[in-house]
Formats: sequence, structure tokens, C-alpha cells
Amino acid sequence: MTARPDAARGGTETALVRPATAGAVAPVPPADPDAGGWVRPAPDADALRGDALLAVALFFGALLSMVLFRVAGMYEHVADGWLAALLLAATTLPLAVRRRWPSAVLLVVAAAFITGQALSVPETLLSNIALFCAMYTVGAWETRRRRGVLVRAFVVVAMMVWLLTSLFVAATDPEMSEQLPDQVGVFSPFVSFTLLQLLTNVLYFAGAWWFGEHSWRSARERARTQWRTHLLVLERRRGEEQAVALERLRLARELHDAVAHHVSLMGVQAAAARTVLTSDPDRATAALGHVEEAARDAVRELHGILGMLRDSGAPEPVADDGSAAALGSGEALASLDVARVPELVERAREAGLAVTFQEIGERRRLRPLASLNLYRIAQEALTNTRKHAGDGVRADVRLRWLADEVELEVSDDGGTGRRLRTVPSTGMGLVGMRERVAADGGTFEASRRRGGGFVVRVRLPLGTPLDDVVAGAAARTTEADR
Repeated sequence: MTARPDAARGGTETALVRPATAGAVAPVPPADPDAGGWVRPAPDADALRGDALLAVALFFGALLSMVLFRVAGMYEHVADGWLAALLLAATTLPLAVRRRWPSAVLLVVAAAFITGQALSVPETLLSNIALFCAMYTVGAWETRRRRGVLVRAFVVVAMMVWLLTSLFVAATDPEMSEQLPDQVGVFSPFVSFTLLQLLTNVLYFAGAWWFGEHSWRSARERARTQWRTHLLVLERRRGEEQAVALERLRLARELHDAVAHHVSLMGVQAAAARTVLTSDPDRATAALGHVEEAARDAVRELHGILGMLRDSGAPEPVADDGSAAALGSGEALASLDVARVPELVERAREAGLAVTFQEIGERRRLRPLASLNLYRIAQEALTNTRKHAGDGVRADVRLRWLADEVELEVSDDGGTGRRLRTVPSTGMGLVGMRERVAADGGTFEASRRRGGGFVVRVRLPLGTPLDDVVAGAAARTTEADR
């Protein structure tokens, strides 16, 4: 950087730049770093405050260094104190805004540095660090990359021209010739001194250039990671929404089957009651009782699921063959209820799963849709056990009939071995179970056990009085009309 041996010192980067945290100012979505026109996110307030403190610290450090150089007597002719302090301020203080206007700061610092060396300002240590930091910042933070390359190239060429000029002046100075030993050869003292100056400056500028470009590339890689994470979050949300829509459609179709059964039953019983109303009043009364019971069940099921389906505007999925997707199995949904859970456990046991079943309490009457949902939840939980638990897994299915609700619990111990092939989980099965439980106004828990394994616990209410259901539905309808 200078023709004097004591001034030719390079600098090393010591945490001069602290990257700004993207999104610290405002929670905006990240930008695609591979799109055209991407720029590094602007530094936050803490980073700018750190730059100001760095600039002030370098300025006072440069003043102290200048005083020490003066006292040590390493320079015969030095600039006046006020001029030296002014040039040191021009070399260090612009770093306070280095990340806002990196190219302008580099030009100012380089001009002040050359001027200070030309006027024999007795300070080189902190000035070299300031110039290194300014050049590094252009590579790390300049948004217009072409301008950054041109500005750095201009500064490097200007510094090299000034260095060669200084070496030429030193070579033709008689006093310099008298100070150097009278020795000739390939590595004479003057040639060695010249090569040392050139090597030092090449490494100095190459290091500042490389570290700046590396910082920019690192920031871009971090932006790519944030962008991909953002896309994954969006994809996950989209998958969850699709899973909810599919499960709502499944529930709607199952509800259609259940309600259609009740409506057809009411029609048959009402026709029978009308036929024997005059001839056999007792049979007519019994038939009307069946109509009333079927109406209660239908209203309860409608009350349980209508609130969940009211705001669903998802289109109906279409199968690969173009027809409506068949989400249920081929068997009749009406025949799948909680009474068939023991059969489900037996089939799982025959398939090789060590599973036990225990029913506690007296079995109570359950709404058809709630009974179907309990069957499906038990089926899905046992399927998850077979898919995700290790070898030698033991599962337990417990059905508890409480005073006002029924509880289904499916748990496993995780297995004693480890699966050779891990089956990826999308979490859609848990989403579907949660939707089923929400449709019946129950509670759902799914978590890992502390001792290993997984547990799924569901609680559903046994029933709601018809008068309360009808009154609540009427109140919501009146409120909606308002």
C-alpha cells in the first residue's frame, strides 16, 4: 500500500460485517434469490449502529496509532497534527455508512488513504484496516454488482499506479540509494523490497475482494434456504387444506348414507302408521315412535356435521378415471360401527399384529355417525401402528363407556426393534381423525408416549337432547338471517 517498508502492512477481516436478519424490520415473505433483480436484504438498525461504533472506534484507534508513530520517531517528516487527524477522519468515519453507500465509501476512503500516505501521515495500521473493510463491503453489500466490480477495479488500479510511482521515486532518490546496501544480483535489497511491496498489496486486495464476494454468495445461499423453507410451508398448508377438504367430503358422503337411511325409514314407518291408523292404533303408535326416533338421530347427525361443512367450498376430488373419487371402502358404511371394533382387532391380529381389545363399562346406544367415526379412527390408528412402529410392537385397544361419553384409546409400545424401511408420514391421517372427532363435538389427542410408542385417545359425547339441538339450530338460523 505504500513505498515505505514500515507502512507496507495488510489487514485481515475481523468480524467487520454482521449480516442483517431478513424480516427483522417487517415480516414480509422472502424473495426468490434466483429471480432477476434479487438484492441482498438491507441491514437492520442494529447492523447500522454497529457500523457507526466501528467507524468511531477505528478513528480513535488511528489517532492513538498516529501518536505512537510520532513518539517512536519512525518518520522524519510528518504532516501537521490537524491535517493528519482530518485525513484519518476521512479514512475511517465514512465506514459508518458503508453498507448504505458501499461504492461511494470505498472511493472516499481510498482517496483519503492515498492522500494521507502522500503527505506522510504517520499512521498505517488502522488505515489499512479501514481500506480493507471498505473494499470488502463493496463486494458484500453493493446491490449493483457491475458497479461494484468497476469501482473495486478502479481502486486497485489506482493503488497499484500509486505504489509503482512511489517505488520509482524511491529508486531514484539518492538518500534511498545510500541507505540500501551496495549489493547487486537477482535478489538485491531493493528488488526484494519491491517484490515484497507488490506481493503484500496483491494479497491484501485479493483477500478483500474474495471475502466480499464470499459474503454475498453466502447471503444468497441463506436467501435460497429461506425461500425453499417458505415454499415448503406453503406446500404443507396446501396439503393440510386438501386433506381437510377430502375428509369433509368423506364425512358428507357418510352423512348422506346415514341420513338417507333415516329418511327412508321414516317414510316407511309413516306410511305404515297411516295405513293402520284406524284399524290398529297400537301399531300406528309404535310406527310413529320409530319415526320420532329416526328424526332425532337424523337431526343430531346434521347438527354434528353441518357446522363443519358450512364453510367448505372445496371442489369434489376426481379420480384418475374422471369419475367422482370413491373415498370409502366397498362395504356399506351403515354396517361399520363401534360394535365391529372387535372384528377389526381380530383381523389385525390375524395379519400379524399383537393387539389386545378391552371394553370397559356397559355398552350404550350411540349415534350411527359417531359409531362409524369410532370404527374408522380405530382402523386408522391400527394402520398407523403397522406402518410406523418397530418390529415386535404390541398394541392395545380400549373402549370405555362412561356416564356421558365414550372413550376410544389405541396405543402401542413402539416395538422392540427398528423398522428396516421407514414409511414417510404426511400427517393426513391425524388430520382426518381430528375432523371426524370435531364433527361429533368430541375431543381428540394424539401424542408420543414418554416410555415409547404412540397413543390416540378420542372422547365423544353419547348424545344431546333433541330439544336443545333444535333450539340451538333455530337460534343460529335466526342469527344468520339477521
